[in-house]
Amino acid sequence: MNISWRKDTVQQTLITRSRSASALLSLVLCGLVTTNSQAEESNHMEQKDDSWQLVWEDNFDGQELDNTKWNRQTEPAGRFNDEWQRYTSDTQNAFVKDGYLTLQANHHSNEHGLNQYSSARLNTAGKGEWQYGRIVARIKLPKGEGVWPAFWTLGANIDENGGDTPWPKTGEIDILELYGSKDDAVIEGNMHYYDNGHAHMGAVAYKLKDGIFAEDFHEFELQWGPQQLIWKVDGNTFHSVRIDKPEMTEFHHKHFLLLNIAIGGKWAGRPDDTTPFPVQMVVDWVKVYQQRN
Repeated sequence: MNISWRKDTVQQTLITRSRSASALLSLVLCGLVTTNSQAEESNHMEQKDDSWQLVWEDNFDGQELDNTKWNRQTEPAGRFNDEWQRYTSDTQNAFVKDGYLTLQANHHSNEHGLNQYSSARLNTAGKGEWQYGRIVARIKLPKGEGVWPAFWTLGANIDENGGDTPWPKTGEIDILELYGSKDDAVIEGNMHYYDNGHAHMGAVAYKLKDGIFAEDFHEFELQWGPQQLIWKVDGNTFHSVRIDKPEMTEFHHKHFLLLNIAIGGKWAGRPDDTTPFPVQMVVDWVKVYQQRN
């Protein structure tokens, strides 16, 4: 189903502290006030840090994907990780409507297998590349067996996008990956680099307290500096790692952004008749900040 999304209206609820704990509890039970966790989740994106300066953004307010910011990467099925989808430049796989970017994976037959699906893989290579910064996107993720959406970065020198360096010597930062065959309430962060062969941090998971990531929009954030990487969901830090090490030079040069939905693969499991095709990854906005100094 090709769903048309409307921009969410951010509402702020003013809560007057009650001297009576029982009175406050009654209000909460009646639904007249939000809990602390709800208030923090709805208001965290309004918090401002003057040390960061906005240097790039896409709010998807036009009628089509902005090709001055994004590339539609095309790849055959099986190109990466034994994945079953082919990546196309078709607007049925990535389109802008009602202020949202939608990536959509489609199933084109009654069979499940290689090349039975089409999807989108968008990147900013050659158009938006940064060394260090705060990278944030507000996304509603898909769900289902074999579904593998991601928001991530690759080193700008990678050979698949015109560079001269093979992966993993380019570096890769996975801001989020969701494996529908594992848990639709869990996303993972990771990083990949070269240290006498393929090395990685090891996936670190963040689980929602309630619900799944397909039910609502969430903010996924990477803070990337010379000393460390920090992963956040809805403003909550769930992992950090030091990168000021001689074997981690890949994280001290420019990277570009990627958004994609993979289907199947070595790590994601396989889709089946329960997977709710077409599956959609809906993006409200993507922003990049850098330190003012």
